[in-house]
Amino acid sequence: MILYPAIDIKDGKCVRLKQGLADQVTVFDPDPVAAAGHWLGLGAKALHVVDLDGAFDGEPVNMKIVEKICRSSGVPVQLGGGIRDIATAKAYVSAGVSRLLIGTLALADPDTFGAMCAELPGKVGVSLDADGGRLKTKGWVEDSGLTVDDVIPRLEAQGTAFLVYTDISRDGMQSGVNLQAMESLLSKTRLPVIAAGGVATLDDLKALAPLASKGLAGVISGRAIYTGTLDFAEAMAWLGQQAA
Repeated sequence: MILYPAIDIKDGKCVRLKQGLADQVTVFDPDPVAAAGHWLGLGAKALHVVDLDGAFDGEPVNMKIVEKICRSSGVPVQLGGGIRDIATAKAYVSAGVSRLLIGTLALADPDTFGAMCAELPGKVGVSLDADGGRLKTKGWVEDSGLTVDDVIPRLEAQGTAFLVYTDISRDGMQSGVNLQAMESLLSKTRLPVIAAGGVATLDDLKALAPLASKGLAGVISGRAIYTGTLDFAEAMAWLGQQAA
């Protein structure tokens, strides 16, 4: 199971939002490239980067910063936010992004999403961002009218490589993970799943770890590792012990 440090970029800075709200911003590092270097120095094996401006605006805004992170990191980088067409997806791959995370497009435009999966096999995942069981789009500000159960069969058939599941109500709140929702999702899909939202402490990581045998491939943590409630180095050491 991989622990992904989250690097969320807004206005050129590394930030965290509470429950995805654009006006609930905390700046953790004015330089996202430096933030990436910090986590790499503590042993990060992959990075989770989000162009928050892109997610809200519907087009790439921070591609140059993302490219700098990719070129300097030496580890796989997965990127989400504002990828609404195939040309943008290919541009990010050319910039060094290993895997793409698609949200709005996957739900709102299935045909284009399917074509993207065909063009970039094995590189396209879907961000399932749920609030009260309903999936949100466009930076979590619009209700898609869909649930996880509605979309899983189609996403699998179209060649989705992985899923990231975020419990919006817990994102940035450091309130613990929604184990029930995660277990439910894992029971409904054969795809690798990455958990996000609510991972606040090492105990939360330990609670999720048994789900690795059921398809949980990773965990994303943001605010917790920046504020220190989850010690990243300690968490990496614990994961290393489990792998051994």
